[in-house]
Amino acid sequence: MREHAVVVAGAGPTGLMLAGELALAGVDVAIVERRPDQKLAGTRAGGLSARTLEVLDQRGIVDRFLAEGQIAQVTGFAVTRLDISDFPTRHNYGLALRQKHIERILAGWVGELAVPIYRSLEVTGFAQDDTGVTIELSDGSQLRAGYLVGCDGGRSLVRKAAGIAFEGWDPTTSNVLAEVEMEEEPPLGIHRTALGIYAFGREEYQIHDGKIVFAKEGPIGVMVPEKNAGATTEPTLGDLKEALIAAFGTDYGLHRVNWISRFTDMSRQATAYRKGRVLLAGDAAHVHSPVGGQGLNTGVQDAVNLGWKLAQVVKGTSPETLLDTYHAERHPVAARVLRTTMAQVALQRTDDRNEALRDIVTELLGMEEPRKRIAAEMSGLGIHYDLGDGHPLLGRRMPDLDLLTSDGPVRVFTLLQDARPVLLNLGTPGSIGLPGWSDRMRLVDAGYDGAWELPALGAVSAPAALLIRPDGYVAWVGDGTQDGLQEAVNTWFGPSG
Repeated sequence: MREHAVVVAGAGPTGLMLAGELALAGVDVAIVERRPDQKLAGTRAGGLSARTLEVLDQRGIVDRFLAEGQIAQVTGFAVTRLDISDFPTRHNYGLALRQKHIERILAGWVGELAVPIYRSLEVTGFAQDDTGVTIELSDGSQLRAGYLVGCDGGRSLVRKAAGIAFEGWDPTTSNVLAEVEMEEEPPLGIHRTALGIYAFGREEYQIHDGKIVFAKEGPIGVMVPEKNAGATTEPTLGDLKEALIAAFGTDYGLHRVNWISRFTDMSRQATAYRKGRVLLAGDAAHVHSPVGGQGLNTGVQDAVNLGWKLAQVVKGTSPETLLDTYHAERHPVAARVLRTTMAQVALQRTDDRNEALRDIVTELLGMEEPRKRIAAEMSGLGIHYDLGDGHPLLGRRMPDLDLLTSDGPVRVFTLLQDARPVLLNLGTPGSIGLPGWSDRMRLVDAGYDGAWELPALGAVSAPAALLIRPDGYVAWVGDGTQDGLQEAVNTWFGPSG
């Protein structure tokens, strides 16, 4: 039986990111993926948020994505665009890039880290015991792992087989997505009608001054609302024709469907992200409407929160209880994503009362304070893990500052590229440290003279020292003493010795 320290079910963005994080930490990880290759049919997520770009920057791979995507102010809430160009981050924008490209680039990175992927296979069941998990695969073979992580989507077999409840709300809206061939070109763009929101577009596009300009040729992407939110049969060419004629009086000569799928606003979340040696991340842990574009981004950030923690537990440097902080930190984040997504779905309804509500919300989001607060949330830059009372930086993302060290200038995110914790001393060189911990964290003496600013919160007082976790969040802030440092290190990176 083949053995690995960790087996990840699913090679989507979440599974790939998690495998990369574990591989960086020197953990023997493998992925099981049902597709024979990384190709992806249909349209899924369409881009990366500012915080996800920061996370990729922390690992030194963001330029691979920026080279293929289009930078734009794409953060928004329902139909209201939220400009984040004044936010204190190098990535004060979103990146328009289709999921198939995101996956391809991540798979290339994971390949460089030599992570094996068992393709054309699915996890069909598993049994966990005190020492590990025996995993059944669709070809009748087995794998043995210390831990199994379900990154296998909204219909996750891992979640179901673990007996973890998936609670939430049934769908109230349903939309059909398809790529089709038409005799006539429909009016490209988004159309609000009394029957709902319709959209036409093409695979290739450019963003100019914030507006999408589609290619002149190629198949047409179509989105149409469905009357029945609980439809169980697969949508058809006939369903598309009927919906288009009802809204526009024509089907534009629709004669062929290349692919067709459906999405709803079903909103559900796993009640537990961990059950023994089985964990969940990404869509396996939370599903919701794609409105707002937070699904893929939330999943990738799940992976970055979990990766270093799981690596430390696997290596025996941290107790298994560290894994409980994964649920404690990420479950509230996704719960909030579900709520903001449900609110956006409500705001997109096309009746007169919702039009009135949308006007008021748009007016509010035009004000500085509400814009900054909601934009920080939608971009992922405002995430705050509850690590207790203290400095505003505690539990928040570390800004990517330009530091000056004895070896020359360095960016904070560059210090995080090997996914190890960083103890950053901004006071007198050599005034802070933990003897015997050099093998587990990087100690950096540096200077920084600029202002300290956080998205939505604004200016904060300059700290004397910081302990930065591998995921880029601040675990301890020093005030000129080492008070609380040893305790924070023990909590997050295991007891010494």
